[in-house]
Amino acid sequence: MTRFEPRALPSSRSASGPTGFTLLEMLMVMLIVAVLAAVALPGYQSHVRKARRAEARTALLRAAHWMERQATVRGLYPDAGLPQDLELSINKYYRIVRRPPNDEDDAGLHFWLEAVPQGVQASDACGSFTLSHAGERGVTGPGASASDCWSR
Repeated sequence: MTRFEPRALPSSRSASGPTGFTLLEMLMVMLIVAVLAAVALPGYQSHVRKARRAEARTALLRAAHWMERQATVRGLYPDAGLPQDLELSINKYYRIVRRPPNDEDDAGLHFWLEAVPQGVQASDACGSFTLSHAGERGVTGPGASASDCWSR
């Protein structure tokens, strides 16, 4: 009885020659990586900007709590700005500023705080976040709605 021996298929690469990737294979891999990066990078950057918005909201609420504590102690909101440790958000993507009162009669009775985006966050669609003594929330970005920006 004879044994069945499988035949070796002819190969385009020789067994004794160098093995590796061809230039065409490398170009295809580079093309696929470039397409994936072009699709993923803008989505990632948008997600990061949205995540940094939480930092603005947190910083505004911290400053508003400080203002309320001062008003509880003194009976009026402070005339001066904010303490230095409240002027920047934790990662420094937002600067917290206190808007001046609309007129002299409002001094000590009302406050408006604004979180102004800094650096790379300046291109965010929501723009600056605002918060008043009455809890009114707003944004300054063109076409941005306060409900969308404050809820995400």
